[in-house]
Amino acid sequence: MDKTILIATKNRYKIQEMAPILETYGYKLQPADLPKIEIQADTLQEIVAYAARHIPALDKPVIIEDAGLFVKALKGFPGPYSHYVYQTIGCKGILQLLQQATDRTAVFQSAIALKTPTGDTYIFTGETMGKITAEPRGTGGFGFDPIFQPQGTDKTYAEMTLQEKNLYSHRAKATKKLAEFLTAKS
Repeated sequence: MDKTILIATKNRYKIQEMAPILETYGYKLQPADLPKIEIQADTLQEIVAYAARHIPALDKPVIIEDAGLFVKALKGFPGPYSHYVYQTIGCKGILQLLQQATDRTAVFQSAIALKTPTGDTYIFTGETMGKITAEPRGTGGFGFDPIFQPQGTDKTYAEMTLQEKNLYSHRAKATKKLAEFLTAKS
């Protein structure tokens, strides 16, 4: 049985993070050049569900993943707008917004939509509590990784190896839920 899962993304970092987790369950993650309609919405789940509904029916399962950084002192901003905020103001901009903040608590969330060959859609989520550091640290990862320090460690995501990050990562947690679902269903 072919255990290939397509992923609608051009983000190689997402693939690098998710592929090893899926491989431990016997699945192969393969990037697919598919049209991904990304709406602006209040939740990550709405964003990935909408994108999944607009992916054409294929003979393999397809996943769409979106993530967001929700900063408590900023009332959950940037949240589902994280990609745009990162592109416009980056880590430096978030740190400037938090200059006077005493509470630097944040949560990173991930939502994965799975669209099956029969057209059914399932959503899997993961989240990691942590805090925003005072300055960027590390050179690994991508996006807000240099300023996010997960609870239970003194490193930012960007200071971790891929294996370390996957012990804490919001994306890893959602990917494991997806893999467990697929395994139970097969």
